[in-house]
Order: sequence, then structure tokens, then C-alpha cells
Amino acid sequence: MRELSIDVVSDVVCPWCLIGVRRLELALESFPDLRADVRFHPFLLDPTTPDEGVDLRERLRAKYGVAPERMFERVESAARESGIPLDFTKVTRSVATTRAHTLLRHAAPKGTQRALKKALLDAYFLEGRDVGSVDELVALASAHGFDPDEARALLRDDAELRRTRDEAAAVASQGISGVPFFVFGERLAFSGAQSVDTVKQVIARALDEQR
Repeated sequence: MRELSIDVVSDVVCPWCLIGVRRLELALESFPDLRADVRFHPFLLDPTTPDEGVDLRERLRAKYGVAPERMFERVESAARESGIPLDFTKVTRSVATTRAHTLLRHAAPKGTQRALKKALLDAYFLEGRDVGSVDELVALASAHGFDPDEARALLRDDAELRRTRDEAAAVASQGISGVPFFVFGERLAFSGAQSVDTVKQVIARALDEQR
């Protein structure tokens, strides 16, 4: 059994992260003898997002000066190519993600980080749930190794949330300005939701360089 570390910098409200993570999982299916240590790191697309969130379409109109529907169509099309039934009519708000990233950090030693990451992405993009809400996050965490009281305490701990923000700032200070961003074997890196074939090629190259 071969092993490979894969570090992923992403946010849970980034649609290209949803697609990129899915394509990574599809690529890994071609390596049945590989034990992939997939590690997720926090990135805050907009650190100024208030805890209660904001209207997604209003934010995009203010940022880009145009209606976001064409943008949604492009992302939905790319998602469908990877078997993701993305429908932006279900996604109405842009939410703060520091709490979600805090849970993900604590899921790592539990061995549930990868599954929780998928659950958070699916909850936001496919189910239209508010993954900035403490109650929603506690419900998701409870299915991935957390006691509800433990999860609630983490989500209300200012020191834990500050640590998450500091980690995200440290990642951004390394020059990572767009996500998803992937690092394979701590040596090979690329940004963006690359094709499954491209991801497979990078995995193969990373494994060859480990020999």
C-alpha cells in the first residue's frame, strides 16, 4: 500500500472547491492501492462576512457589477460534468465559514475530516443549508464523530475561532489567493478545479517522485 499526503486549501462556500474536491475523489478512485492522507486547510473567501451572512446575489452584483446568473450557469455546467447536481436556486446566502473550518480542524484527529468536508460542501451547495449557523453545524458534526455539546462549545469558543482565522491568514500570507489549491506529497502543487485526468497525472507523478 503506497501513501501520499494531499493538502487542500479551500473554503466551504466556494463552488469551485466543491468541484475540485469531487474531482480529487474521482481521481483517487483510479489508485486503489493508494492510502491518501487528505488534509484540509482553511481559506476565508471573504473574512468580512458577518455571522448572520448576506444575500449571495446582492453580494455578487456589488462585487462584479452584473447579474450573477451567467456565472451560476457556468459553474453548474462544470459541476454536472463531475456528477454534482448543483442548483444555485437552493443557494441564497453567503455565510461566514470560520466556525465550519474550526470543526474541520478538530475533525482531523478524529479521522472524520474528509467526510465532514464533503458533508459541509453538500449541505451548503446541494441542500441550501446555512453552514454558518451553530445549530446546523452541530447537526453536521454530530454525524462525524463529535458530541453535540463538544461541537457547540468549540463553535462558541473565541480562542478557537481566532486560531482558525489566524491559520487562514497564514495560508493567505504564503501567496495563495485563489482556491481550491492542492499540494501533493508536499512538492507538487496546482490551483483550481483541474480535470480528473490532470489530477490523476499529478498523483502519478507525485508517487513516482517519492520512490
